[in-house]
Amino acid sequence: MRLVTGLAAALLALATGTAAVAQTADPGPTLRNIRQKGALDCGGHPGAPGFGAMDSRGVYRGMDADICRAVAAAVFGDGERVRFTVLTSAARLPALQSGQIDMLARTTTWTHSRDTANGLNFTAVNFYDGQGFMVRVASGVRRARDLEGASVCISSGTTNELNLADWARANRINIRPVVFEQNDATTQAYEAGRCDAYSTDASQLAGIRTGLSRPDDHIVLPDIISKEPLAPAVRHGDDQWFDIVRWTIYALIEAEELGVTQANLDEMLRSERAEIRRLLGVTGDHGPMMSLDRRWAYNAIRAVGNYGEIFERNLGQASPLKLPRGVNDLWTRGGLMYAMPIR
Repeated sequence: MRLVTGLAAALLALATGTAAVAQTADPGPTLRNIRQKGALDCGGHPGAPGFGAMDSRGVYRGMDADICRAVAAAVFGDGERVRFTVLTSAARLPALQSGQIDMLARTTTWTHSRDTANGLNFTAVNFYDGQGFMVRVASGVRRARDLEGASVCISSGTTNELNLADWARANRINIRPVVFEQNDATTQAYEAGRCDAYSTDASQLAGIRTGLSRPDDHIVLPDIISKEPLAPAVRHGDDQWFDIVRWTIYALIEAEELGVTQANLDEMLRSERAEIRRLLGVTGDHGPMMSLDRRWAYNAIRAVGNYGEIFERNLGQASPLKLPRGVNDLWTRGGLMYAMPIR
């Protein structure tokens, strides 16, 4: 009778998520290697304002850069223990596949072929984007359909090439793609007048526009021609590392929803709300389940803030881009940002 009762209690604990103690997981190969190196190697963009770019002091800044710092903080308790490797569009996936980097956070669109044939796992969307167009105000072009016969600057090795071709074919518009390997070369060619328009993710166009010599001479058209869910990626074959990166992103989103910020983090340690106590490691063993410290999420938030703080600092009203939250707002405010429960 005692055996049956004990089994029933254990099953009830598992079903309700109230098991008292979780066994600490052993570090997997990726986590073990990162700890041995003493730093997280993260692939980044050569220059995408708001996502990944060097600032005037030579510090790599942006939303993707902050995601890397958050993961480093979850692993080490220190968000600065990260090394950034800037990669072209063509080189970014091979760098991850070969093990040159531990994770890729570089405005990379989550697609079926990349997720399957390329041997990658996309962790969680950190920005919902879409491909757009930038043109000169003097051109008179105000909608994408006005680009009939136009030359369009575009970077190789991106989803933008295929999207542009598909859109032009579907709308029976004749365009002439002018393709460059490096993003800087694409921008320089557009500014030099070698193309009538520039096409890439709309958020990147907003950032590129701020860096042009005469930003007010250019506009980003309102038309969006694709879905571009941007997400950090890891290699196939190490589920623990996949979990660490994914759940760190979820923790940042959950922190915003729960009102946990860099400023009130220590105060929130005294909260009576069960969700906050689990998030910050006051209760539960969610860190040890991934071979991390119980305060893995606390450390990530301490390093970079919650998702909303990251967005505002790099892309929102506190940044030169001043992008609206739009679909990147929390689900409670009509957006798509939604964290899985930490319980």
